Amino acid sequence: MIKRILVVVLICITASAFAQEGNSSPYSFYGLGLSNFKGSIENQAMGGISILGDSIHTNFRNPAGYGALKLTNFTIAGSHRETNLETNTESGSNNSTTIDYLSLAFPVSKRLGFGFGLIPETSVDYEIIEGNDNALSHYSGDGGVNRVFLAAGLELFKGFRVGAEGSYNFGSITNEIIQADADQQYSVREIDRSDIAGLTYNLGLQYETTYAKRYKLYTSATFQPETSLTLENQRSLQSVIYSGLDRAVVSVVDSQDFSLADTKSIVPNTYSFGLGTGQVNKWFAGGQIEYSETSKSSNRSFDFTNTSYEDSFKYRLGGYFVPDYNSITNYWGRVTYRLGARYEETGLLIENQSIDEFGISFGLGLPLGRGFSNANLTFEYGQRGTTTAGLVKEDFFKVGLSLSLNPLRPWFVPNKYN
Repeated sequence: MIKRILVVVLICITASAFAQEGNSSPYSFYGLGLSNFKGSIENQAMGGISILGDSIHTNFRNPAGYGALKLTNFTIAGSHRETNLETNTESGSNNSTTIDYLSLAFPVSKRLGFGFGLIPETSVDYEIIEGNDNALSHYSGDGGVNRVFLAAGLELFKGFRVGAEGSYNFGSITNEIIQADADQQYSVREIDRSDIAGLTYNLGLQYETTYAKRYKLYTSATFQPETSLTLENQRSLQSVIYSGLDRAVVSVVDSQDFSLADTKSIVPNTYSFGLGTGQVNKWFAGGQIEYSETSKSSNRSFDFTNTSYEDSFKYRLGGYFVPDYNSITNYWGRVTYRLGARYEETGLLIENQSIDEFGISFGLGLPLGRGFSNANLTFEYGQRGTTTAGLVKEDFFKVGLSLSLNPLRPWFVPNKYN
């Protein structure tokens, strides 16, 4: 089993650079790119809510959840997204496949748990060509920010847990602009690169209590304090030979490199609150709201008169249902069925238009073998943006898959027999 896990880890590390480019969206040009969802595939299936303290799954969005762990959990996830893009005059499509996260979480006692892992935090992935064969502008970008985290959760008393997470963020983003004119011998290419590094933190609370003898009430809260990431910026100006047929640079004639001043990117204060109810291993329903001071955000080394930021709000609803958790003869009775919806005001404004996003999701938690391990599937349909003011509207369909692997007993319980 250990050898298999190590093979998976090596595959994921090899794929980490590829995982940064996962949105294929023109809106990933702004700021540090589009924020990837920071929760698990199980969370995504329920609209992104992360209220529950789970004994066998990792909660990436609230570190207090590590205090509820009863078994070691190794989890890995990936997703595939198909996107249709349209403006008032044109349309197109693209697709992307990514690794979403990799983590290991484990209890060290009945009330204390730890976890660590790697999550692609933001992604930049776009290519836009404007103009005709006589004169065109070719815009492209790739990269993003990854986050390595270490988290711990502690149950102070029955049902009340606290947690903290520290993360090191790193990555690079490259933006490229090519101006090609049939009347000019050479085209002009500008390449801007930012290398990004910095620390972020997240604090969490969870509380659950029983009422009416068999029902439970769940509450959660998280707070991410404001920090900043450091960006080391470089620029290269080049004279190039550009092939309009292949839409690519054939060769570089001349190049000049410039070191730009370092800049800071604010990671704003972010708050979330959640409330839900249900029966353990039977059903759950809840809602969550998140507020972030994204009005403090800015673009990296670019200034645009048509772009600004405002504070963002995210609203999530979701839940799950298990027909018969202990069924021996009915496999589908032990499956967890999840459903959710979300609406997000991202805080990005272009031409005074708010770039909002919504999604509806459905998922399945499929038991594996005789233990607590499971595979989780998520299907989501969503929209981002608008065609107003010449902007782009995106319709996307996403399929996500995670493996959540658990041993049959906590690692700190000794064997009774050799």
